[in-house]
Amino acid sequence: MAGGMGRGARMLSDPDRPGRIMVVDDDVTLVDVVGRYLVRDGHQVECVPDGYAALRRVEEEPPDLIVLDLMLPGIDGLEVCRRLREQWPIPVVMLTALGQETDKVVGFETGADDYVTKPFSPRELALRVRSVLRRARGGALPGRPSHGLIGDGGLAVDLGAHEARLGPVLLALTSREYDLLVFLVSHPRQVFTRGQLLELVWNWSFGDTSTVTVHVRRLREKIERDPTLPRRIVTVWGVGYRYEPEEA
Repeated sequence: MAGGMGRGARMLSDPDRPGRIMVVDDDVTLVDVVGRYLVRDGHQVECVPDGYAALRRVEEEPPDLIVLDLMLPGIDGLEVCRRLREQWPIPVVMLTALGQETDKVVGFETGADDYVTKPFSPRELALRVRSVLRRARGGALPGRPSHGLIGDGGLAVDLGAHEARLGPVLLALTSREYDLLVFLVSHPRQVFTRGQLLELVWNWSFGDTSTVTVHVRRLREKIERDPTLPRRIVTVWGVGYRYEPEEA
């Protein structure tokens, strides 16, 4: 999340350093393969077989990122993600064998930062982990400013601190929500299609554009006075979205 990053200064100094990764999955073979790829990238890896054990370990020693399977014994990955989001600003990359659009939407709505569908390339997952870690630590997107203040009308985004505030309230944003907000605020009154946002913010040349829809909805819930009648992130029907600055 962008808000509440207690380890701030060290994170921002080196957003590309390896991290402590928790892999939560009951598939022993998958965990072994994924773990070896992540260790090869320099990460410390802890493997946990179920949701309850994951929550206990997070309570004891929070990792830098969690790779979380959707289908788990005990409680499923969605419920684990919900409980995580209530207490900890830990980035989550969710895994699923289902691959249905509705599952992806629900995953993002519970606060997942990224989503990988099985079967997948372990190398692709390792790259996704590196990308999510970098964003969560305040690393700037390519070609974007990494310092300074942007915003309007009570909304202030501190790029150096990787924080966003609405008035005095520190917003609890996932790394993707933060990136999307920064991009839109940096391009006021410019319309972007969902496909363009997927490429420019997510850096995906292809993918499910409902991902963008879900993140726009979540952002509206956090920055709009009335999310059902948005005035900042405006829908341009038949095209996409545009950010409308508010006067102070």
